[in-house]
Amino acid sequence: MCSWRQQVERRFAEVSGLSVPLPGGGSTRERWSVFARLAGEDLSLARLSEGHFDALAILDELHGPEPAAGELWAVWAAKPAGLEVAGDRIRGVKPYCSGARVCTRALVTAGDRLFAVDPGEPVEGTWPATGMAASDSLDVRFDDANAQEVGPPGGYTGRPGFHHGGIGVAAVWYGGARAVAQALLGTGEPHALAHLGAVEIALTSAREALERAAAEIDEDPLDRKQRAAARALRVRSLVAEVAAEVLDRTGRALGAGPLSRDEAHSRRVADLTVYIRQHHAERDLAALGGLVTGETW
Repeated sequence: MCSWRQQVERRFAEVSGLSVPLPGGGSTRERWSVFARLAGEDLSLARLSEGHFDALAILDELHGPEPAAGELWAVWAAKPAGLEVAGDRIRGVKPYCSGARVCTRALVTAGDRLFAVDPGEPVEGTWPATGMAASDSLDVRFDDANAQEVGPPGGYTGRPGFHHGGIGVAAVWYGGARAVAQALLGTGEPHALAHLGAVEIALTSAREALERAAAEIDEDPLDRKQRAAARALRVRSLVAEVAAEVLDRTGRALGAGPLSRDEAHSRRVADLTVYIRQHHAERDLAALGGLVTGETW
């Protein structure tokens, strides 16, 4: 019998062949709906899939190498990283590489540069956590791996698509929160119903924020109005807070029962708890505050 991680990886290979719209092309809402649905199936699956489709969008925007059929891509941009680049070779260790043992190509950041690289060597034991265990987010060691630079220095974070992609991650958080909240449905206990009502308000606000952001991106994909950065910070912060509220209220309403006796629910809770910590909390709020003007409201 294959492990849960292997089941997720097999499903990821299937999902990677879907035709998912690129951001800013008029169907951004549909793109994020795919991510949210996959999160409802499994958050690790959604993490791998969002990374793959984000990589395809980056390659398109920065005119990188054409992905070959059947390739599984990832974006490995976590910091800190001790990577050294010499010509077309890269070496060192990159942390938090989701899909370390399954992805066949990856976009890897080194300083302000971005490279398409061949697989490195996963460092076993570097993701001992229970939450998001099936995302296979190990450190990866590169030993003079072949590296092709994609875009100019600063091109990865300097493009509007960087911010658009950040909201795509929030769509995954939303889908994960929606799946956790399913455990509240059907309860008749008054206090649980009150929590369910509060969760409905929170999830609706998150969905509407995502829908509005998708429409704005499709209207101005090149960010001529200079709103992409603030929009991404705002939506990510909102959805992260909603996900945290859903986790809290679901736990308070249902107690330890589902966490101890419902394997699927307990996995969703553990995964979402870890995944929303990718949000930078007060640092992102401070960054948003620095962008606020009277015109924002």
